[in-house]
Amino acid sequence: MSLFAQDDLTQDAFLGGRLLLWQPRKGYRAGVDPVLLAATVRAKAGQSVLELGCGVGTAALCLGARVSELTLTGVERQRAYAALAARNGGAAFEVVEADITALPLHLRERQFDHVLANPPFYDRRASRRSEDPAREAAHGEETPLADWVVTAAKRLKPKGVAHFIHRAERLPDLLRALPQSLGSVEVLPIAPRVGQRAERVIVRARKNGRGAFCLHTPLVMHVGDRHQTDHEKDYTAQISAVLQDGAALEF
Repeated sequence: MSLFAQDDLTQDAFLGGRLLLWQPRKGYRAGVDPVLLAATVRAKAGQSVLELGCGVGTAALCLGARVSELTLTGVERQRAYAALAARNGGAAFEVVEADITALPLHLRERQFDHVLANPPFYDRRASRRSEDPAREAAHGEETPLADWVVTAAKRLKPKGVAHFIHRAERLPDLLRALPQSLGSVEVLPIAPRVGQRAERVIVRARKNGRGAFCLHTPLVMHVGDRHQTDHEKDYTAQISAVLQDGAALEF
């Protein structure tokens, strides 16, 4: 049962209404990033997926809405968010309340075809903490980025794939953190508009992969050089297909 009062929650539509998720009205709320991350996962029916730091379950459940018959597991250390993730996913989503650096034995004994993570973006040695505890836990890097990457690598099956989304300026940190067991690294920069620098990156790496590093052409989020109105999202057709129709994002 959720630790939030019902009046403190909203039920929000994702993937054009195919997925309804309970979220806290205030504090950390899932946005576009976990949806984009899920769209890049080349999962197949019957495979297993682990989301580290799953929040209310957005990435894993978006993936599950696109690909049927997946075994979905999420790890979330904040009890209230773990409870919401379990409520959102029901029996189809195993949610484990734990810190990613102290996983319970039953998870450490398992390996997965895919591991997803949307680690906290901000190194608090160079940024200001949020006054909201839940938002700070989601955005402020308390657990080092390297721990997220190493944990993901350990939980992968041979040839399994790790998937991360992060701020573009943290790409060097993310790449440095990749252990030798992760190769065939691909990077997808995500830019707000044509001609603007990337603000996000999605990184994909395969366990025991031997492929060459690949830097892909940037994905552009919006058409035009600026918003036409305050209420107009003006997403590109490719992004709209992901956000509204649950389409895959190939790269």
